[in-house]
Amino acid sequence: MTVTLVTGANRGIGLETARQLVQRGHTVYLGARDAGRGTAAAHSVGARPLLLDVTDDKSVAEAAAQVRDEVGHLNVLVNNAGVGGADKEAAHVTEADLRTVYDTNVFGVVRVIHAFLPLLQAACAPRVVNVSSGLGSFGITHDASRFESGVVNVAYNSSKSALNMITTQYAKALPTLRINAVDPGFTATEMNGHRGTQTVREGATAVVRLACADADSPTGGYFSAAGPLPW
Repeated sequence: MTVTLVTGANRGIGLETARQLVQRGHTVYLGARDAGRGTAAAHSVGARPLLLDVTDDKSVAEAAAQVRDEVGHLNVLVNNAGVGGADKEAAHVTEADLRTVYDTNVFGVVRVIHAFLPLLQAACAPRVVNVSSGLGSFGITHDASRFESGVVNVAYNSSKSALNMITTQYAKALPTLRINAVDPGFTATEMNGHRGTQTVREGATAVVRLACADADSPTGGYFSAAGPLPW
């Protein structure tokens, strides 16, 4: 049994990722910080609801204990939970703004990996997929041909850059796991007011591909649906 956890999955790319993984035969835990919304979303795609707030140590620990008690291992962890933060001009961004975004996008990933690592290490060919963004790429955001080069968001963009580095560090430290970052692309979700140019089905493509990769797949990489990305 391939057991998978998708965090922040009651809507958007996370929900679509859960849907596609269930269809591929995974036993999916759908993580959500709101019990009602999480349960409804999980039932809609055939997943198991898991109350999980990645910003809360107690919530993460309890979620890990539940998965341990119910199935004893975790094959795939998809760190999808993320927030965009306040839409502010750079001159008005404060340290508090960064803390709010980093608490989910960066520290939340660390909390979840820390809590679920024993379950991952108890599984066969464990994989971690960190959902990043092209806005976290130094290469992409300095490429004038890319729309990302014109997007300035101090908190969100830097949080995804930090997530990319965290990905490489875990990959080096934990060579028995396949740990990668993924850019879903500009997907229409609530976070961007549905302005994205692709559907959630398209956005989930690269996430699902990495979640289903085999034991010989790359680790410590950064990918989109089209292939490797510049850091």
